[in-house]
Amino acid sequence: MRWVPEAPEATAGTPPDVEGLAIESLVRAAAAGAPPDGGAVDAFLEGRDVPVVEGSRVTFLYRGTADDVRLRHWVYGLPTEGSLHRLPGTDLWYDVLDLPEGSRMEYKFEVVRGQDVEWIHDPLNPHLARDPFGANSVCHGAGYSVPEWTLPDPAAARGSLEDRVFRSRALGGARRVTIYRPARFRKTRRYPLLLVHDGGDYLAYAGLQTVLDNLIHRLEIPGLIAALMHPPDRMEQYRGSEAHSRFLVEELIPDLERSLPLRGTPASRCLMGASLGAVATLSTAVRYPRTFGHLLLQSGSFAFSDIGGHGRGPVFDPIAEFVNDYRRSPGKVADKVFVSCGMYESLIYENRSLVPVLERTGMDVRFVEARDGHNWENWRDRLREGLSWLLPGPLWLVYD
Repeated sequence: MRWVPEAPEATAGTPPDVEGLAIESLVRAAAAGAPPDGGAVDAFLEGRDVPVVEGSRVTFLYRGTADDVRLRHWVYGLPTEGSLHRLPGTDLWYDVLDLPEGSRMEYKFEVVRGQDVEWIHDPLNPHLARDPFGANSVCHGAGYSVPEWTLPDPAAARGSLEDRVFRSRALGGARRVTIYRPARFRKTRRYPLLLVHDGGDYLAYAGLQTVLDNLIHRLEIPGLIAALMHPPDRMEQYRGSEAHSRFLVEELIPDLERSLPLRGTPASRCLMGASLGAVATLSTAVRYPRTFGHLLLQSGSFAFSDIGGHGRGPVFDPIAEFVNDYRRSPGKVADKVFVSCGMYESLIYENRSLVPVLERTGMDVRFVEARDGHNWENWRDRLREGLSWLLPGPLWLVYD
């Protein structure tokens, strides 16, 4: 990336208040004309987790030669134009943000050197979150920790994955689907079916196999079979496509029920997806009501334009047309619907607006907001609550 900066100032803007923070002594020394040397900066960073989280205040740090350093994050509504402040006489840059407790935030640094501009991971922070576009650094706010049920558990037996190729008339070609079987799979048993839009991404970036293994082991969900879809063109297939819905209901599900020991009832089927995958989930359920007993919608791209424009560009027009129609005439398409969205997403308004529409149909709806953005680890962190509510295992059937 090449860009000519407009005379960047290393300490542009008013430095943040650092009273009571760990970096205060360095800042006050520099302000008094006694800037810390490299050894003092080394000592400050030694053994310290970066960013430095102190209650609801987070100090972001960058060390290196630059003309300007900017924090670029994915928190909708929070300005991203401000520069970090260079500690005079050093190569240490800092800024302080208020971040509510329990938050999780992904970010990068934009580093300017002359005419060169580079977006990089935080060199002082080892925590990365990956997605189909690469990786971002992660800040864990006070009170947030990676859920232990998302981590490999040596006591939990691993399920198996098998790739299959399905020939689809509806979609005009072959489609790859990965089949997950639980660890103690038996052909003599009958299993519920979980169909997952963007299944490959859920596996790669949300640890879905580990999550299913753990929740089944803990008896929080029943042993189940999952069909994980890999769309070749999700932008076309997931924007409320009639052909995609027909593929799922008229081709894929019958094939799976012929070849696998599935219960084969709406009450035993759950359809799920995130972002555009949530749109594909709801639109399929609307076209084929009561085919699925349960829907899991995560951060759905539910643009609508029946009140003003949706403001998201023409690519969202088919979605808005579908959502407008459903808002106008909503129907009961499933028994239970779990909806989750991050408070730091631009889509929070659309998801909040959808919930009362779903509730008016008589469906049992649960809505969960998280202090997170539009990303795979946000969706991962909501899976336990969503799946165990939609498909409760023996644990909840006994104790709930």
